[in-house]
Amino acid sequence: MKLTKKSHACVRLEKDGRTLVLDPGGFSEVDAAVGADAILVTHEHPDHFDEQRLRAALEADPAVGIWTLRSVAEKLSAAFPGRVHTVGHGDTFTAAGFDVQVHGELHAVIHPDLPRVTNVGFLVDEGRVFHPGDALTVPGHPVETLLAPVQAPWNKISEVIEYVREVRPQRVYDIHDALLTDLARPIYDTHLGNLGGADHRRLAPGASAEV
Repeated sequence: MKLTKKSHACVRLEKDGRTLVLDPGGFSEVDAAVGADAILVTHEHPDHFDEQRLRAALEADPAVGIWTLRSVAEKLSAAFPGRVHTVGHGDTFTAAGFDVQVHGELHAVIHPDLPRVTNVGFLVDEGRVFHPGDALTVPGHPVETLLAPVQAPWNKISEVIEYVREVRPQRVYDIHDALLTDLARPIYDTHLGNLGGADHRRLAPGASAEV
C-alpha cells in the first residue's frame, strides 16, 4: 500500500490502482481529494472536513462515495443520495477495495467549557493503517502504521507519547501538523522518536512511503 502525506491531517492510500483519501480538510491542498475512489471523514471540524471540496469531488465523479459520521453526512447526503454513508463505532465496511473498521465516538477535550463533537477513527486493512482523527483512540487491534496527531489545541507531546506507547504500532507517521513550525519539528521528532517506543517517521506534504 502506498501512503501519501498531504498537508495537515489528510492522507491518500493507494492499492491495486484505487485510491482512498482520509480527511481532505481546509488546511489540506485544494486538490487533496481529486482522483479519490472513496473518501473517509473523521469529524466535522473544517481542518478535516471542507464541504465545498467534497461536493466538488462528488460532482466530478459519480462513482465516488463518502463514509463519515452523522454530523458530516447530514450536510451532503440529500444532494448525493446513496453515495454518503453514515458510520459509527464498531461498524465495518469496504471502500474502494480497502477494508475499514470504525473506532471511537468523541473528539478529544479542547476545554471543559466547549462541548465535544463526535469523532471516529478508521482502521484500514486489518490494522495496516490507523487514522484516529482528533482523538487518542486506542483501537484494541494490532496497528502497523499509526497516523499520530502530533500538534493540536487539544493535546500536548506527553499525551501523544503515551498514546503511541499504548497503541504499540510498528511505525508512526505525523499528521495534524499544519500549525507546527519548522523550528519546532525537530523537538517533536526527538521526543517521539526517543520515547514513543516505535519507529517514528515524518513525511513532507506530497511525499510517499510504502506501508
